[in-house]
Amino acid sequence: MSKQKTVREAALEVIEAVEKNQSYSNLLLNHVIEKNDIPSRDVGLLTELTYGTIQRKMTLDYYLKPFVRGKVESWVRQLLRMSLYQLVYLDRIPDRAVFYEAVEIAKKRGHKGISGMVNGVLRSVQRKGLPSLEDIQDPIERVSIETSHPLWLVKRWSDQFGLEKTKAMCETNLLAPNQTARVNPLKGTREELLEILTEHGHSVQESPIVPEAIQSLRGNLAKTDEYRNGRLTVQDESSMLVGHALKLEEGMKVLDACAAPGGKTTHIAEMLNNTGEVHALDLHAHKVKLIAENAGRLGLSNVHARTLDSRKAGEVFVEESFDRVLVDAPCSGLGVLRRKPDIKYVKKEQDLNSLQKIQLDILGAASKLLKTDGILVYSTCTVDQNENEGTVTEFLRHHPEFEPHHLDDMPEAVKPFIQGHMLQVFPQDFGGDGFFISCFRKKNG
Repeated sequence: MSKQKTVREAALEVIEAVEKNQSYSNLLLNHVIEKNDIPSRDVGLLTELTYGTIQRKMTLDYYLKPFVRGKVESWVRQLLRMSLYQLVYLDRIPDRAVFYEAVEIAKKRGHKGISGMVNGVLRSVQRKGLPSLEDIQDPIERVSIETSHPLWLVKRWSDQFGLEKTKAMCETNLLAPNQTARVNPLKGTREELLEILTEHGHSVQESPIVPEAIQSLRGNLAKTDEYRNGRLTVQDESSMLVGHALKLEEGMKVLDACAAPGGKTTHIAEMLNNTGEVHALDLHAHKVKLIAENAGRLGLSNVHARTLDSRKAGEVFVEESFDRVLVDAPCSGLGVLRRKPDIKYVKKEQDLNSLQKIQLDILGAASKLLKTDGILVYSTCTVDQNENEGTVTEFLRHHPEFEPHHLDDMPEAVKPFIQGHMLQVFPQDFGGDGFFISCFRKKNG
């Protein structure tokens, strides 16, 4: 590691940048790891400090409030949050190490007064203890503070799902997700891959949710030779369900309207056994490049990626020329808060309402390209009813040529979560991302 940055200094850099620039924590974290040449033994702690502090920001502020007088600089507040996170949630780090590191960073970045204040606040917390969350009388506000989700979001979810389900979802959102991956059937079976990874020291097991998936209990599968040589793709189990919803058959022509970075595109291509055509669209050229790179890594020759606004797909493709169409639409991302905790602080309620127009525009354009009797799948990585059931209802209202199509071909484990042509997965259901899938069929005549 460079002498300039300790693990905690690197974590503070990411936390600050996320708050200041509303940047994505996952992208920034990777950048900081590479820039500072953080050794692999320290990456775990760096990741935990960064995600944990961001994930529990509102709870930490509640705990700090009685101890911090007046206004403090942004970086000092972030340092206090990060230090308190370690004191409260990380048992394996001795308190003295937390105090020492916090004071050293404060000295380096500020002056003696700031380091004294930081030391004083942390020692007061240690001496007097944390304020009780039980003092928050309103149950919705208490869930908001204890799980660090904005009040408007807890209220909205409580209205949609009830407080009990909302609380369970918010609590699950604080937990780090297990990494899962999809086996490439063109390069071997799931059993073969599990055997190879186990031999190389990885702790892996079969997924009980999706038949082509594995779960990693220890180690990063994206850093393995098996990833590099195209035997696997890192993808969440919820996301893998989309391929099953499409009811694919070899030789089909499929449109993936919002495809980057290509997880679902390449899954579709694998399910087609590298036959037919998968046309993958995305607005951004650098993301389209990712799709092509992923397809190349996996040995897939049936993927055709291009930079195109899917709302203008009708200018490039002939109407009714696809057997299957997938619209994995731009959404609020409220189903992936464990992976991107910063989203919950950045999103506003009006953002959710304005997304539906984009979703309907893409669905409207893409649906014209589907053959009669073809299947259209709409999916999002959110749990919001307006973006999910609301968008589905609006689409069917404006497109009488489509009818709901039952999701009857799905893996056994998710059948309890299916209601007719719709599937809503919550993070607490089986540990996957919050995800929504709906299926339609284009009617004859």
